[in-house]
Formats: sequence, structure tokens, C-alpha cells
Amino acid sequence: CCAGTKETAFIAAVTAAGLVHSVTRSCSAGNVTECSCDVTLRHGGSASEGWHWGGCSDDIHYGMAFSRKFLDVPFKNATGKSGSGLLAMNLHNNEAGRQAVAKLMSVDCRCHGVSGSCAVKTCWKTMSSFEKIGRFLKDKYENSIQISDRLKKKLRRKEKSQRKIPIGKEDLLYVNKSPNYCVEDQRLGIPGTQGRECNRTSQGPEGCNLLCCGRGYNTHVVRHVERCECRFVWCCYVRCRRCETMTDVHTCK
Repeated sequence: CCAGTKETAFIAAVTAAGLVHSVTRSCSAGNVTECSCDVTLRHGGSASEGWHWGGCSDDIHYGMAFSRKFLDVPFKNATGKSGSGLLAMNLHNNEAGRQAVAKLMSVDCRCHGVSGSCAVKTCWKTMSSFEKIGRFLKDKYENSIQISDRLKKKLRRKEKSQRKIPIGKEDLLYVNKSPNYCVEDQRLGIPGTQGRECNRTSQGPEGCNLLCCGRGYNTHVVRHVERCECRFVWCCYVRCRRCETMTDVHTCK
């Protein structure tokens, strides 16, 4: 369903980034024989400024190469060339996910010195949490760029008035506009949001305003009965009270 949309672009980027992140973590942990820490940084740093590279820096180069080989090569082999707009878009979105991991690399340091002073620091490069990478890609999804499905020399924006604006390697691209996910469409496998439980007080994606797509929501009271205030009685059984609660449940119209 929905090939070439901004949602499939996001999925492609997250998949490629996740593969880089997972493989690189395994390399740093010593779980993969073909890779380890980033040895290019050893013995570097600035002794005069009181720090040096050390520890185990995440080496994303192997993870990036593995992700390209695993995800990109099958695309190219399946078609024999990377000339179609849809294929070029898929390869671009895969790479955008990998670039997100590289862009969000950070430097961690540990202090050394007498009585907790920081006379010397040992520093190493580390990947950001995948949650942070996911938030970065979600922002790219929200600002994804629609491109022309007719590939000439390179990928280009669909809007003619914006074609002089370059497409960044971290941007997510899509060809087709997304279908209406609010309404059920069995042909596309879209269940719609009618009947979905929502949070009346939330402004997030689970909130009734957004999830119900402006159609409003129904409220009904649900009665919960459960055992509560249980205590052990000597000897030997557990005595509980029977508690009843009433809660409001909101579902989309």
C-alpha cells in the first residue's frame, strides 16, 4: 500500500538507520569478528589542552557499509540500474537514514586527576540514542520533499518554483501524496480511525482532536471490577476486597 509516500520514506530511513545503529553497537561490544572500535582515533587528541582520544569509539563506517550492502544492493540488482525515479528516491531515503546516525554522533569524555579534578580527559565518539535519531528523522518526515517521478539527470523537486533549492542528503523524499488515513479503505488496507480509543486531554498523536480527524468522539463509561487491598491471613490464605471503578473512555466517531 501507498508506495512512494512520505510514510514509506520514513520507514526506509528508519530501517537503514536502525541497521547502522544495531551493527555498530555490536561492533563496539565485540560481538562481530569483522569489526571493532574505531582504531583511526587512537593516539590522537590534544595533550596540550588536556585531553586525548581513548576508550572505544563507535566505528559507524562498518555499520554504514553493511547497511548499504544489505539494503541498497538488492534494489540495484533487481532492476539492473538505478535510473528510475522511484528507485533513486528509495536509495536516497535509505542514505538519509544512515546520514542521520552520522550527523548525531557525539563526543563523551571521562575526567582523570587527583581528587576528582579534570586535569586530563579521555574522550571517545559515540552514537546518539536511537530515540534521538528517530526524533530527528520524524522531523525530516514532517518536512519531507515531494519530487518529480520523471528522473532526468538527478532528483528534482516537483514544484517548479522550488527546483533551484538543492535537495539535502538528509532530506526525505516522496513521489506520491499520502492517502487519507482517517477513512477506511479496504483496497489499500487502511483501517481508518473510527472507533479508535483516544485521549481527550492530549494534544499529541493519541489525542482525540488529531486521531479523530475533526469528526469528534463518543464518551462512554466503563466499569472495572478487580480484587484490591489484598493481605495474607495466617494461616494460610489471602483476603481481598472487591473494588469497583468507573472510568470515561473516548472513541472516535
